[in-house]
Amino acid sequence: MAGLGGTPVLILREGSRRTAGRDAQKSNIMAAKAVANAVRTTLGPKGMDKMLVDTMGDVVITNDGVTILKQMDIEHPAAKMMVEIAKTQDDEVGDGTTTAVVLAGELLERAGDLLEEEIHPTVIAAGYRDAADKAVKLLGEMAISVGLEEEALLKRIAITSMSGKGSGVARDALADLALEAIKSIVDDDGTADVDNITVEKKVGGRIDDSELVQGMVIDKERLSSSMPKKVRDTKIALLNAAIEIEKTEFGSEIEIKSPDQLAAFLDQEEMMLKKMVDSIVSAGANVVFCQKGIDDLAQHFLAKAGVYATRRVKKSDMEKLVRATGGRIVTSIHDIVTEDLGKAGLVEERKIAGDDMTFVLECENPKSVSIILRGGTTHVVDELDRAMEDGLRVLGVTLEDRHLVPGGGAPEIELALRLREYAATVGGREQLAIEAFAEAMEVVPKTLAENAGFDQIDAIVAMRSEHEKGTKSAGLDMETGGPADMLEGGIVEPVKVKIQAIKSAAEAAVMIIRIDDVIASKSGGGGGMPGGGGDMGEEF
Repeated sequence: MAGLGGTPVLILREGSRRTAGRDAQKSNIMAAKAVANAVRTTLGPKGMDKMLVDTMGDVVITNDGVTILKQMDIEHPAAKMMVEIAKTQDDEVGDGTTTAVVLAGELLERAGDLLEEEIHPTVIAAGYRDAADKAVKLLGEMAISVGLEEEALLKRIAITSMSGKGSGVARDALADLALEAIKSIVDDDGTADVDNITVEKKVGGRIDDSELVQGMVIDKERLSSSMPKKVRDTKIALLNAAIEIEKTEFGSEIEIKSPDQLAAFLDQEEMMLKKMVDSIVSAGANVVFCQKGIDDLAQHFLAKAGVYATRRVKKSDMEKLVRATGGRIVTSIHDIVTEDLGKAGLVEERKIAGDDMTFVLECENPKSVSIILRGGTTHVVDELDRAMEDGLRVLGVTLEDRHLVPGGGAPEIELALRLREYAATVGGREQLAIEAFAEAMEVVPKTLAENAGFDQIDAIVAMRSEHEKGTKSAGLDMETGGPADMLEGGIVEPVKVKIQAIKSAAEAAVMIIRIDDVIASKSGGGGGMPGGGGDMGEEF
C-alpha cells in the first residue's frame, strides 16, 4: 500500500502478503535451517535413518539426503532452494547431498549472526564468494591423484560413499561389484558413463547373493513357451519397429461382401506378418529385442523359426544392448541386414525371485553390464540400490577427475584453519564473513562426532591440534572419537564431491541472504510463505 495525499493506494491484490527487511531474512534463514536440521542426523557412517510415509501410505526408510528431501512436501520457497542444492549435488556428482545441505544451513546461521551485527548482506555475500573460491583452490592443493590401476584405493572410495546406507557388512562385496562394473565400461579416454550400468532390484535371497552380470539383464520374459529358453552363438536383432500390421494414419473402411473376400483379407495380413518375420530370419537373427509390439501371429512364426523374442523393451535398455552386443537399432524391418545384428555367446531366460528375466551373456567386449541386487525386504533392496548408485557415481566422478581427498571431516578442518589465516590478510568487514565461512566448514566434523555419540568440542579441538602440527589428513576416528589419519584408514572421497558441495552451499546461502523482500500473491498457498517459518521449524 502506498499513500498519495492521505489517500491509500493499493498496489498488491487483496489477500497478498509482503515481508520485508530483517523479517524476510530471518524467515528465509529459519526455513533453510529447518531443512538442514531435518537431514543433519543422517550424516556419516553412524547417521540415523528417516522413515518417510507419503499420502498413499507408502514407506521409504533411508538416510540418503536427496531421497529424504525429494520425499518431503516442502512449501517454503527458501526451503525449496535447499532441496535444489541436494538435487544439483546428486545430478552433478551423485554423493555429498547431505554435506551440501548441512553446510548451506550453517553458512546461513553464521550469516544471520553477522546480520544482527549490522553487517550488510552484500559484504557477507562478497566474503562468502571469496572464501568459497579460496576453499576450492585449497582443496585442489590437498588433492591426491588416483588412476584406474589403483584398485584398492578406488574400492575404498566406493566403500566410503556406501557407509551408513544400510549395506552394513556387505559393503566390501557391493564395492567389489561396483568397481568391477566400472572397469568393464571404461571408455578409451579413461572415463566411465555410469548410465551404461543397469541395476536390477530383486527381493529375496541375501545381500551376499547380489551379482555382476558381464552383459545385459532385461526384465522381460520370452513371448511364448514355444520359443527356445536358451540360445547359443546368438545373432541379435534390435528393432525399433512393431512386428504388427500398422493402422492407417487416416480413417478408412474396407467393405467385405463375401466369405472369400474375408479369407483373402486375413491371408493377406498373415502373409505380411510372415514376410516381416522372414526378413528377420533371413538376415540371420535368432534373438529379437523389440522396442514396440509383436503380433500374436508373428509370435507364432518367430517361435516356429526357433527365434527367442521379447517385446516392449525400454529405450534405455535398447541403447545398452547396442553397447553390449555391438548391434544397431533397426527402424525398418524390411531393410534389416546381417551387419545390423549384435552378437552374444548366450541368451537365456532365468527365473530370479519368481520373475522370468532375459540374460544376454558372453558378449565379446561388453561396454554395458548389469548388477542384480538381492535383499530380504523391499526396503532393504531399495536402500542397497541407493548405496550402489552412490558407489557407482563416485567411482565415475573419480575416474573423470582422477583426484581424491581424505574423508572423515579432515578437509573441512584443514579448510577452516587455512581460511582463518586467509581472513587475517583480507581485512575490513569482509574478513568477518570469511571467518564465518571458516567456522561453518567445521559443521561437518562436528556433525560426524555428534552422530557417532562423541563430544563435538573435544573432537574438534583434537583434530585442530593435529592439523596445526601439519597432519592434513587427520579426521575423526568413528570408533574412538579421536583424530586418525584418514589416508591410512582408507577413508577417501572424490575431490569433485567436496568442491561441488562447497560451491552449491555458498551459492545458495548468498542467494538467500540477499533477499530482503518477499511478496506472496493470494494464490501462492498458505504455510509456505514467511510467517510460517517458525511453524516449519517445529514441524520438522
